[in-house]
Amino acid sequence: MRNRMIAGNWKMNETFAEGVELAQGIVDQLASGTGNVDVVIAPPLVDLKGVSEVLTQADSSVALSAQNVYWEESGAFTGETSPAMLTSVGATYCIIGHSERRGYFGETDEDINRKAKALMAHNIVPISCCGESLEVRNAGTHVQFVVDQIKADTKGLEITDPSKYVIAYEPIWAIGTGMTATADDAQEVCGAIRKTLVEIFGAEIADGIRILYGGSAKPENVGGFLEKEDVDGALVGGASLKADSFVAMVKSAMN
Repeated sequence: MRNRMIAGNWKMNETFAEGVELAQGIVDQLASGTGNVDVVIAPPLVDLKGVSEVLTQADSSVALSAQNVYWEESGAFTGETSPAMLTSVGATYCIIGHSERRGYFGETDEDINRKAKALMAHNIVPISCCGESLEVRNAGTHVQFVVDQIKADTKGLEITDPSKYVIAYEPIWAIGTGMTATADDAQEVCGAIRKTLVEIFGAEIADGIRILYGGSAKPENVGGFLEKEDVDGALVGGASLKADSFVAMVKSAMN
């Protein structure tokens, strides 16, 4: 049985002090526990240490994620962060392949594959994003587009524990636009992702990998997505920047 997951991607929001305050608010509201739901928050890089201390001091089950990583161990890579650096501040997850990284910074499936391998070598769980543009969806080729992304992003990965790799399906046209895929839209693609994972890793591993939906996910609609067979949670953007709305989504997933 796959544990549900609610992951908050803060993107480029919250200064150090604001991040600590937001994390404290989330931790306080979840002090009674999260049941079988894994909760992850992904602050900006400069907030990671402060948020990590909040989580540690509260002995919270909320896990810490970075938003990006570089695949080299160390060296002359100005502005980049290695997996070991993330581990040193308490991060146990890392988002890779977000459409904003692909679109604004030119990241490729090959880059994302290298990042996944580097993270997994350091026991950091990748939250690997995929998803199609509006043009691809309108052309009716969205399922094949995402399947091809999954094949490229997982190439050569060795997964023995399916809880250590997470996929987030984020239709690009629904991210921050207020447009939201329907629960059936999400299931169509997440179901195809699951079938592709069976082909790559076999049924047992594929059945244990969490697939999240992202793209204007919020308290009002997350329940509908979670009813679907192959949607195991949500990667949350804007709604994760307020403790009340993020915690509401966690509690919805607990039901």
